[in-house]
Amino acid sequence: MKHIHLVIVALAVVFALTIIGCASSTPVNKEASTSAIRAAEESGAATVPSASLYLQLAKEQLEKAKKLAAEGEREQAESMLLRAQVDGELAVALSRGDADKKEAIQAVERVRQLREDNKLPQGRK
Repeated sequence: MKHIHLVIVALAVVFALTIIGCASSTPVNKEASTSAIRAAEESGAATVPSASLYLQLAKEQLEKAKKLAAEGEREQAESMLLRAQVDGELAVALSRGDADKKEAIQAVERVRQLREDNKLPQGRK
């Protein structure tokens, strides 16, 4: 009989802790995904075709996460926020890569122009 009471008390404690844990869960945090989106916008991702696609996806996923959070779908909202963050960071990387590529092309062009300008006439050695 004593063991049955201990089991019932233990189950009650576990149940209470589960209820408290669910009730005190923190709201969904969207700061990381919004800052990734903002960084992508600031890096010019909207003007780079491959980056603009991921920027748009990140924005859509952020909106979907907000709706899911409002509906109480916490796990799905957190998953969607993580996807938005990663897509925003990818947009930043792609836009920076495009800027680096353009800068490299300009540097090669400057070197070519300098070589052309510094060529000696055929008669001089």
